[in-house]
Amino acid sequence: MTHGESSDGLERALRLVVRGDVGFGVTDRALVTMDASNYRRVPLGVVAPRDGDDVAAVLEVCRRRGTPVVARGGGTSIAGQATGTGVVLDFTRYMNRVVSLDPEARTAVVQPGLVLDRLQEAAAPHGLRFGPDPSTHSRCTLGGMIGNNSCGSHSVAWGTTADSVRELDVVTARGRRLRLGPGWAGAPDGLRDLVEGELARLRTGFPELPRRISGYALDALLPENGADVARSFCGSEGTLGVVTEAVVKLVEAPRARVLAVLGYADEGAAAEAAAGLLPYAPLTVEGMAADLVPSGDRAGLPRGGAWLFVETGGESASEAHARAETIVRAADVLDARIVRDPAGQWALWRIREDASGTATRMPDGSEAWPGWEDCAVPPARLGAYLRDFRGLLGQHGLRGTPYGHFGDGCIHVRIDFDLLTQAGVARFRRFSEELADLVVAHGGSLSGEHGDGQARAELLPRMYGSDMVALFERAKGVWDPDDLLNPGMLVRPAPLDGNLRFAVLPREPVDVAFGYPSDGGDFSAAVRRCVGVAKCRTTSAAGAGVMCPSFRATGREEHSTRGRARLLHEMLAGELVTDGWRSTEVRDALDLCLSCKGCRSDCPVEVDMATYKAEFLHHHYEGRRRPAAHYSMGWLPVWLRWASRVRAAPLVNALASVGLAAGVAKRLGGIAPEREIPRLARETFGAWWRRRKPRVDADGDGDGDGDGDRGELVVLWPDTFTEHLAPSVGRAAVRVLEAAGLRVALPPTLRLRGRPVGDGRSRGLGASAALLTARRGRVCCGLTYVSTGQLDHARVVLRRTLDLMEPVLESGAPVVVLEPSCAAALRTDLPELLHDDPRAARLAARVLTFAETLERLAPGWIPPRLDRPTVGQTHCHQHAVLGDAAERRLREAAGLTGALSGGCCGLAGNFGFEKGHFEVSTACAEEQLLPAVRDAPEGAVVLADGFSCRTQLEQLAGVRGRHLAEVLAEGLEAGLEAGLEAGDRRDG
Repeated sequence: MTHGESSDGLERALRLVVRGDVGFGVTDRALVTMDASNYRRVPLGVVAPRDGDDVAAVLEVCRRRGTPVVARGGGTSIAGQATGTGVVLDFTRYMNRVVSLDPEARTAVVQPGLVLDRLQEAAAPHGLRFGPDPSTHSRCTLGGMIGNNSCGSHSVAWGTTADSVRELDVVTARGRRLRLGPGWAGAPDGLRDLVEGELARLRTGFPELPRRISGYALDALLPENGADVARSFCGSEGTLGVVTEAVVKLVEAPRARVLAVLGYADEGAAAEAAAGLLPYAPLTVEGMAADLVPSGDRAGLPRGGAWLFVETGGESASEAHARAETIVRAADVLDARIVRDPAGQWALWRIREDASGTATRMPDGSEAWPGWEDCAVPPARLGAYLRDFRGLLGQHGLRGTPYGHFGDGCIHVRIDFDLLTQAGVARFRRFSEELADLVVAHGGSLSGEHGDGQARAELLPRMYGSDMVALFERAKGVWDPDDLLNPGMLVRPAPLDGNLRFAVLPREPVDVAFGYPSDGGDFSAAVRRCVGVAKCRTTSAAGAGVMCPSFRATGREEHSTRGRARLLHEMLAGELVTDGWRSTEVRDALDLCLSCKGCRSDCPVEVDMATYKAEFLHHHYEGRRRPAAHYSMGWLPVWLRWASRVRAAPLVNALASVGLAAGVAKRLGGIAPEREIPRLARETFGAWWRRRKPRVDADGDGDGDGDGDRGELVVLWPDTFTEHLAPSVGRAAVRVLEAAGLRVALPPTLRLRGRPVGDGRSRGLGASAALLTARRGRVCCGLTYVSTGQLDHARVVLRRTLDLMEPVLESGAPVVVLEPSCAAALRTDLPELLHDDPRAARLAARVLTFAETLERLAPGWIPPRLDRPTVGQTHCHQHAVLGDAAERRLREAAGLTGALSGGCCGLAGNFGFEKGHFEVSTACAEEQLLPAVRDAPEGAVVLADGFSCRTQLEQLAGVRGRHLAEVLAEGLEAGLEAGLEAGDRRDG
């Protein structure tokens, strides 16, 4: 069936019988064209069923029309089995609950769309957990785990999903409701006869190894295995029936865990050692090599070129620690480290869990892809297999970085296949065929966790032989005689080199504004970064970091980084999204992107959706009228400079407090009516700086330190927010920086042509500052223009800024930026947007945060001791681009205790002020920031270095947040007053 009149009829038929959501629009379809594999298939439509009746109704309508049906959970499948050309069933929207949990029986009844972490959270208060735990546990679903027979790092202790399934409620393609279980429970007609006629083949045709996932598990139906229909169904990849509910077993969670990290010379040595650790009953035996670990993440690892992560459990921490010590003594290691601290363990596990994303980039930045992601061999043969595997890679001129479940003999790897050219795809096929033979030669399984899908099903005859594959086809016919469910998977498979998702992308680089230095200047390559591992779909901010606050607020795929990347991919492909940069579907999906840049650091492959959004808006509105908010808030620096120049702040503030005037201004400016317009400062920071009297001291240099000009010069960046809206932050920063012995200057400003340029006291910037003449202007990071996609104007502003800053660049002075979003713009947007101007990179390299400045340039300075608890939030751009290690150390030195929350405040510059964004903006703030402030201890300092964060706190919670510079400056003043009082008492 092609999309058109026939699909319109299908949509109408489904809407008549389905109570859930039916979506046949471009966005609905574009979001599910891909999973986490190399494959792409365009569906006719998507249905989010509410219950089993909806599932049965969809199957009935589709069977009558001959339309295929694919069940989909989190869409993290790596072999292509979660994509389809017919109707996709999305279980994540409604059928996502823990129906019941019985702690005594240690069972839970779950729906297929339930995310694994939600089950773990429900079981944890009872000391229980679900055993299998893939690295995608924060977003993979139980239905998907059953479909793939997923495993995870704890499978050496608790087995696969099939080991944890008791019963399954299934709807067959012909509408039968079955309750699958042991003893032939729920078996469709003909299945028992098929098995009993092939007992000899089933008893001899399957390799014995802990991670055999490939093919159908028909051997689970043998009488000696309990004729377990539910177990046999696991791993069938949605080709036999659709799960609507499952009864799963839970295991007792250890009260305490300890992680032993064992260092080896190389991965071969680690692989050889893994099997020998199994008799000590570890919970995990995970392996990875050094070429997968970024150099900055190796500090917590012992010496070595490869490591085993061996977790032990016990009733107490001492018992778990003793078991870890026993393993370390038994292992022949180069070095070892035992970690008892849960936070330290999590930091190390995160390296391992992110590997599915980080492995998609080779150390030199080139791309690597799945396809041979999880072969498994008997654990005792793993070392020999890895050596042969490395040899095969070399023969084909390929590179890959193996890692994974060494204790189970299961290896994950991303390989730098060239899937863009005909020759590269041909090599991909040849390598796949030869690797399949190599795996079989070692007694292994083509899939050890993620299923066969399209990636490996074609090669199953090499593993099982043609007769066993024919038996698989007969089993499929018993369950699904119409071949309705996920056709092309497992039996009668699609070619492994067909439907590749890269084939539809443009072959020539797209003309773009940003430089995309990590992607060779190629926007298509930047979009290809998203491989679909979907960490951005993590619903807990603790697990996702900052990334995708709008997804956590709405729960909609199009508001995740992956969803937006999928739409951009389809925009470039031009098949489904046909209007390119003018696409309303892409625009609408990007509309709720807060440009927090969280994905730049939290996404394992560093997708930068904020930059992609700015790029898209630049092209989308090229030559067209923009939304009012782009003019009101995108040009904010211009309006604020105008207001200060004509001294209109009192008038503007007065009008902003008048309901009618404010309402009209908001309507004209595209501002959310729920928002209050921030008040302008009566005196700008620049005006205060110009009228400020220099201090007079013994050496006469006016800096108050008595050391002449020996203090190092720093240039304080007068960002728009500090200059016009929060000058108290700038004044406080000057106070602290000077107290630390630094000399503070402001950047030169352009005045009227022919007049002197500079602030009059910017000593050390060089004589060239006095030679600059041009029209009126000030330095600006261009942030508001970039975030609204006005990139041509941003370039003009940034080039003017570079002209102004040339004296600073010549002087070598560092540039202190108080506003984190402005510092991030100068560090990243500036050099990426003006990639043709070497001055951009030079300025970016000079940018320091307030805390970095004090730490690097005044290392001996001791801040005032405040000894107060703190609460607040690390700015999202600080988290994603700048890092906050220096800030944490400075707070600690000042006695400011407590950790700041993560997430995003939800205001995010212009985002929270734009009409239509208030609800999502508030939901983002309510996730972490506002609860943390409400629960703060009495007397806590509310820290928020970003103007947006402070504004959100003030408008939603009535709380005044303060920049760290303000808090330290107040401490200095308090110390000075205390000293004066003490002096007065002595004098008296």
